[in-house]
Amino acid sequence: MHPSIPQAGALAGCRIIDLSRVLGGPYCTQVLADHGADVLKIEPPSGDETRGWGPPFAQGVGGDTAAYFVGVNRNKQGLTLDLSQEAGRTFLRGLLAEADVLVENFKPGTMEKWGLGYDTLKDDFPRLIHCRVSGFGADGPLGGLPGYDACAQAMCGLMSVNGDAEGEPTRVGLPVVDMVTGLNATVAILLALNERVRSGLGQFLDITLYDCAVSLLHPHAPNYFYGGKVPGRSGNAHPNIAPYETFATAQGTLFLAVGNQRQFATLCATLGAPALAEDERYASNAARLAHRAALHEALTALLADKEAAGFAEVLLARGVPAAAVQDVAEVLAHPHTRHRGMVIEHGDYLGIGSPIKLSRTPATLRRLPPALGEDNAAHDAPSS
Repeated sequence: MHPSIPQAGALAGCRIIDLSRVLGGPYCTQVLADHGADVLKIEPPSGDETRGWGPPFAQGVGGDTAAYFVGVNRNKQGLTLDLSQEAGRTFLRGLLAEADVLVENFKPGTMEKWGLGYDTLKDDFPRLIHCRVSGFGADGPLGGLPGYDACAQAMCGLMSVNGDAEGEPTRVGLPVVDMVTGLNATVAILLALNERVRSGLGQFLDITLYDCAVSLLHPHAPNYFYGGKVPGRSGNAHPNIAPYETFATAQGTLFLAVGNQRQFATLCATLGAPALAEDERYASNAARLAHRAALHEALTALLADKEAAGFAEVLLARGVPAAAVQDVAEVLAHPHTRHRGMVIEHGDYLGIGSPIKLSRTPATLRRLPPALGEDNAAHDAPSS
């Protein structure tokens, strides 16, 4: 750590060299940067490829780059280095001498080819924490192969349990594997920083999309382990709980997530049908699962004259988990989203706020996403 840096966040004084591109690594380093870490984002001369993943483009932010890039690269300094050249590698080693953490997501073997693998770096920088985000890791049957979010969703079972029962396997509508991999990398870095306080040593963090995708298979994996049945797709319905799915209303779609008998009885009473909770077909969660179709039909009839958003608030106030299905524009404009600081506005910049709320050292916006090579001159980086 670097105690000379003002304590502006929980990670103030922690210097991170970020060689990662696209999403998993940059998402990780933005989480750390939001909480005070000094992150140097180092891109190849051509830039992080997501700078061009538009439209839309965020004019006036990050050098008029794609909104995709802007979404995960705030609070970072921006440098360019050509690591295929000796001058670039030498300059990087100089940065690592003052760094706490290195984050990279090159294909396994690339850093080693450049003489920058962990086994080499740990001798020169024993306190350095080296976090590699990759598709499959360096060894094993799939070791060294490139990894992509959608492919991980397909091969690790996520698509097989997502979508309508009679439909085709469906990708989750956001890059969930990349983002969870970024979060796991964040957790790993914080664990290693904490352990280094005791040992004084860094270590290698091996975080893969494959592992992180497999880790998301709850409750489907335990259901398979102990039930022996291969899980399938059930649309919006939960495999273990009923009623736990969407229902049409007169205005909007309502999601009910009823997890116990008290909640079910309250739901029925609020709908003016308390006898439904006494029906033997619905007297327990197991019974409701066995009669899910009939229950869905009965609840749909009772909800036919309701307005999803208003009725969801009534149910929540009575302890019944419920929510109207909102689109992205609706949730970003919701008063509670603003109240929680989950939308950041600064000049031309708009971004999602940090969900990690610390009372004394909150996340802050200190720098907008950098233009390509914006801080080269400040760091005397070699031209590339």
